[in-house]
Amino acid sequence: MLHSKSIVQLRRLSCCILLALPLPAQQPFSFAEATRFLNQYCSSCHRAKAAVGGFRLERLAAPSSLRGEAQKWASAARRVNNGEMPPKGSPAPPFALRVQFAAWTEDALRTEACAAAGNPVPAPARRLNRDEYAATIRDLLDIHLDIGSSLPADGAGGEGFDNAAETLFLSPLHAEKYLETASFALDFAAKEYKSRAKVLIAEPGPDLPAGQAARKILSAFLPRAFRSPVEDAEVGRYLSLYHAAREQNQTFEEAAFFALRAALVSPRFLFRTEPAGDYALASRLSYFLWGSMPDELLFDVAASGRLREPEILRALIPRMLRNDRSLAFANRFVEQWLRTRELGGEKAPDPQLFPEYTADEELRSDIRYQPFLFFRELFIRDMSLLNLIDSAHTIGTDNLADHYGVKFDYRQAGASQPQWVPVPPGSGRGGLLGMAAVLAVSSHPYRSSPVLRGAWILDSMLGTPPPPPPPDVPPLEEVKEGAPASSVRERLTAHRENPACAACHNNIDPIGFALENYDPIGRWRDYDSGRPVDNSARLADGSEFRGPAELKAYLMKHRDMVIRNLASRMLGYALGRGLTLADACTVDSIVSQVRKQNYRAQALIEAIVLSDAFRLADPQSTTGEPGTRP
Repeated sequence: MLHSKSIVQLRRLSCCILLALPLPAQQPFSFAEATRFLNQYCSSCHRAKAAVGGFRLERLAAPSSLRGEAQKWASAARRVNNGEMPPKGSPAPPFALRVQFAAWTEDALRTEACAAAGNPVPAPARRLNRDEYAATIRDLLDIHLDIGSSLPADGAGGEGFDNAAETLFLSPLHAEKYLETASFALDFAAKEYKSRAKVLIAEPGPDLPAGQAARKILSAFLPRAFRSPVEDAEVGRYLSLYHAAREQNQTFEEAAFFALRAALVSPRFLFRTEPAGDYALASRLSYFLWGSMPDELLFDVAASGRLREPEILRALIPRMLRNDRSLAFANRFVEQWLRTRELGGEKAPDPQLFPEYTADEELRSDIRYQPFLFFRELFIRDMSLLNLIDSAHTIGTDNLADHYGVKFDYRQAGASQPQWVPVPPGSGRGGLLGMAAVLAVSSHPYRSSPVLRGAWILDSMLGTPPPPPPPDVPPLEEVKEGAPASSVRERLTAHRENPACAACHNNIDPIGFALENYDPIGRWRDYDSGRPVDNSARLADGSEFRGPAELKAYLMKHRDMVIRNLASRMLGYALGRGLTLADACTVDSIVSQVRKQNYRAQALIEAIVLSDAFRLADPQSTTGEPGTRP
C-alpha cells in the first residue's frame, strides 16, 4: 500500500505533469516502455548488488511490482520528473519523455491500488487533539471556558491537519496536563449552576442512599463522556473510586467529582475508541463537522441502529452544518488548509512596514475570519464550491471595506460584525484569491512574492505542490541600498536564468505574477517600486492570462483539480489520517458525485460521509493504558 509520504511525492510530480508543455502525439505508454526507460537511463547506477541507495531495477522488472514496490515506483517517477535522475553528466531523457514516464507511473499506481482496494481502512485509535478536548469538555460539562490553551499544541500530520492519528499519541506530559485540566474543569463546573445541575443529577436523601445517588450520576455521565454505552461493571469500577474517596472522609460531592475526574483521564474519554457500529459513526460525524462529541439526537439515532442509513445521514448533515458548532469545523479546516493560521506567527506582516495591520486588532481579526466565515456560508447556503475560485458575494465588515478601498452593500444595519455581502464590481475581491489573509500568508513579511503565491495556488488550490528547491540554489537577490529600484518580477526574471531554477519557476512564478496587483497585506496597487505592475503570465503549457480575473478564469478551466484537492484534504480531515493511494479511488468517486450535482457544497459533505471509507471504517482497538501510543 502506498502511504502518505508517497502520496505527497505523486502530488509534487503532478505539478509539472499537469502544467507542462503539450506532449507530441505518441503511442500509448505501457509497462514495457516504462521498464525500457528505466533500463536505458537508470541501469548504470541501479543494477545488481552495487545499486546506489539500494534501489535495484530488478525489483521493478515485473508488472506485480506496481503493487509490491509502489513506493519505489513513486520515488523513481518523482526524481525523474524533477530532473534529479539521471545524475548530471549522464545521458538524460527528453523533457517530454520524462513527463510521459511520470504521468504513466502515477496513473498505473493508482489503477493498481484501486484494483487491490478491499475493506475500508480501520479508523485509527487516536487522542482527542487540543481543540477537540476543549470542545468536548465544554459540551460535556456545559461550561464556556477556554481550557485548550493550557494543553500542549498538536503537530500536523496526515493531509496537513492537527487531528491526524499519526501525531496524536499520549506522552507523559500530555497525561499530566490532562489530569490538571480535568481537575480545573470539574472544579469550575462544581461552582457553575448550569453545569453543576447537568452533572449532579442526583443527591442523597431519605429515599436515595448516597451510593445509589453516586451510581445514578455515573450511569448518566459515563456514556456521554465515553460516547458509547457503558456496562454495569465499568460503572462499578468508577463507583469504587467514589467509595474510596468517601472512606477518606470526603463529602458526597467531593467523592462524586473525584470519580468523574478519573473518567476524564480515562483512555475511553481521551481517545476515539468507541466500539464498532453506529456509536463510532456518531463520533466520527460529530468530530468531523463539529470538532466535539455527539449531541443527544446523534446519540439517540445511534441507539436506534439506523445511523448508517444513507437517508438518515443526508437528513442530519444540513442540521449539523447550521448548528453553531460547525463554526469550529470551518475555522480549523480552512485555517489549516489555506495555512492562514500562520498569520499569527512567522507569517505576520512586518510591523514597521505595515503598522496599519499590526496596530489594528479588529482589522487583523476580520482578515483572519473572512476565509473561514465565507467557507461556512457556502456550506450553510449549499452554494457552488466554485465560489472558492470566484464569487459574487463575500464576507464584509467596515474594517475590510476600508482596507480594500471598496464600499460594501450591507443588508443589515451596522457592519462591525461580518456580513454576507455582494462583491463590488471590478474590485477583484471575489473568491479566496481576493482575501487579504490568503494574500498575506503567501507573501514574505516585508514584500509580496510571486513564488510563494504561485506555490500556494499549486498546493492549496490545485493540490500539486512544487518540489522543494535544490539545496544549492541561491536565494532571490534583494535590492541593495543605493542600487536602482527594480521590481520583484525583474529580479525573478534574472533568477530564472539559472537553469537549476528555471524548470520549476517557469511553472510557479507566472501564476504568482497575476496577483502582483495585491501588496503583502492584500491591498490593491497599480505600481511596485515606482513602476507599473506587470501582471501578465505565460505558463509552460502556453496558457496566457493577465491579472486576478483571468487567473480565476484559468482556475475555472481546471475546476476539477481544485475540487479534487479540496475533496482529498477534507476526506483526510474527516478520517483523521493520511490518505493512501487506494483512497484516491474514493476521492475520484467523491469528485464525480459533486460534479454531477453542479459542485453543490453539501454534496461534498454527503459524498464523504456516505463513502465506505468514512461510514464503514470501524475503529481499531487501543491498549487502554494512559501514557502509551495507541
